[in-house]
Amino acid sequence: MNLHEFQGKEIFSRFGIPVPEGRVARTATEAGAHAAALGGAVVVKAQVHSGGRGKAGGVKLAKDAAEAEAKARAILGMDIKGHRVDQVLITPATDIAREIYLGIVLDRVARKPVIMASAAGGIDIEEVAVTAPEKIVKFHLDAKGTFRPWMARWVAFQIEKDPKAAAQVAAILEKLVKVYWECDCSLAEINPLVVTPEGKVLAIDAKVVLDDNGLVRHKEFEALRDGESDAERLAREKGLSFIPLEGSIGCVVNGAGLAMATMDLVKHFGAEPANFLDIGGSSNPDKVVAAMTIITADPNVKAILFNIFGGITRCDDVAKGIVSALETKPVSLPIVVRLTGTNEEEGRAILAQAKGITPAATMDEAAQKVIAMAKGGAA
Repeated sequence: MNLHEFQGKEIFSRFGIPVPEGRVARTATEAGAHAAALGGAVVVKAQVHSGGRGKAGGVKLAKDAAEAEAKARAILGMDIKGHRVDQVLITPATDIAREIYLGIVLDRVARKPVIMASAAGGIDIEEVAVTAPEKIVKFHLDAKGTFRPWMARWVAFQIEKDPKAAAQVAAILEKLVKVYWECDCSLAEINPLVVTPEGKVLAIDAKVVLDDNGLVRHKEFEALRDGESDAERLAREKGLSFIPLEGSIGCVVNGAGLAMATMDLVKHFGAEPANFLDIGGSSNPDKVVAAMTIITADPNVKAILFNIFGGITRCDDVAKGIVSALETKPVSLPIVVRLTGTNEEEGRAILAQAKGITPAATMDEAAQKVIAMAKGGAA
């Protein structure tokens, strides 16, 4: 679950990480009032679940309340990478001497969280990794409770040479590690962590992503959920793993590994997947109905591919779900279905009675058929 910057800062503040004061506004008038209350120059920052806000024009400096109101009026309603800006954060402008990057993310290769730190803060860490990887310091975390103050100091002095500032960076890093573990994060990032001309270290941005699997331990975080699309909400409610993409082939698969392989195969044969959608190991036909509802709501989808390997999931139940979905909401899009595994013969027999469904025996055949049909050709 992605959090807005102001929500991430609230969590940081709770753990003792220094952040500037900030107030959220949903109207330009409210933004002006907040700026007047804060006094002096402020920054107006779009609150959307997307990076690149500054490059998109969603972060503006305002010298006074009147200018803050005007800047907020320009930002509110903007579209930033498909996300509409409905609220802005008003925060005091900060004088900056240096910018640092500090973040913790899961390293899937090492199977451990990794601290990433760099003196090249303020720009995308991905860009630094490509153009100047030597500027990134990495330190893996072994387990909760094993991070020691000397480790934080070691990381801090790799990226900040001033002893007083480095001590503050180390203290902030210790607290960021606690945020990562205690809140079940998949990402906890400060970019930039700034050093002011007076030598004070301050987190002027926050990016926090919570692991959905850990939310059962954090009921209070449900109130922070925002910016969720109707498709994402339905997927969550029905227990589906869904990530929207930008292609034209809607994919419904059971199992994350098979879903990734299916997406790779679609790309291999020259098309782009419209989504990652894993219905999981359940035999509940309602999940298939929900999956069809989600995919057909995407106007970019030109054809739908079902790739089901029946282990725990029964092929006949998936087939019933497909038929039920088509009866509930007829679909004009081409549908290619590959069923194999538990009760596959029964599943194929059910689908044979339905109209508008093209069977496929293998993954390669299924991918090639669905791509051809998406392009308007014969299967």
